[in-house]
Amino acid sequence: MNQMTISHYLKELRLPAAAKALPNLLREAQDRDFNHLEFLSALLRQELDQREENTVARRIKQARFPQIKTLETFDFSLISTVSKSRILALAQGQYIDEKRHVIFMGNSGTGKSHIASALGLAACQQGRKVRFYQTARLVEELVTAREEHRLLKLEKEWMRDEVVILDELGYIPFSKTGAELLFQFCSTRHELGSIIVTTNLDFEKWPEVFGDVRLTEALVDRLTHRADIHLMNGESYRFRETIQQKPTSNLLQQPNGD
Repeated sequence: MNQMTISHYLKELRLPAAAKALPNLLREAQDRDFNHLEFLSALLRQELDQREENTVARRIKQARFPQIKTLETFDFSLISTVSKSRILALAQGQYIDEKRHVIFMGNSGTGKSHIASALGLAACQQGRKVRFYQTARLVEELVTAREEHRLLKLEKEWMRDEVVILDELGYIPFSKTGAELLFQFCSTRHELGSIIVTTNLDFEKWPEVFGDVRLTEALVDRLTHRADIHLMNGESYRFRETIQQKPTSNLLQQPNGD
């Protein structure tokens, strides 16, 4: 049996990465005097590695992150209220296994969305299903789905996610219907998997967004029942990044009126 035949068999068995790696592995096996088991193990390892890489890429695409953010690119020294060790521990994913939630609460521009996205990316890299939502857009999607009688179908989709990120909760008030649907969403997710929330509002101000004190109390109770809460107050992380990238004159320059 020659190399071309083996390559053909591998492709027929839907092992394209192994087929691609075959020529180099044959040379390496000869140079390093591999036995049959060592060669077969190395060949299959190529296929498994490629499949894992493809899975991660697919998970990241399905998550729909607005931007790819990593913990490596976050400057923890700028936000003294955030524990780097706690965040890095979260990135290991145990909170997902335990179906715990994570809440980042603080001023605008302090890096809440960056860290939330980075935790989502870390989960994708572990092969987990993640979905990122701008909260206001999610509410719009839920309201539309209800009007079009496809809310049940949408619910089945979000039930498959292991981590759901709700970004910027509190920036825009919700209608009564929107608030009720978001409550339903979170209540369903509460038992199924982890929720990561970023918000610029303290809990006592959430009724201003949801418009219903009892509903808000019930939602907060569910989210905080088993949650890690991180307060991110201080100077704007985003503003500090901008200062480092632009001259002060540009930052202070006012736009010309027309």
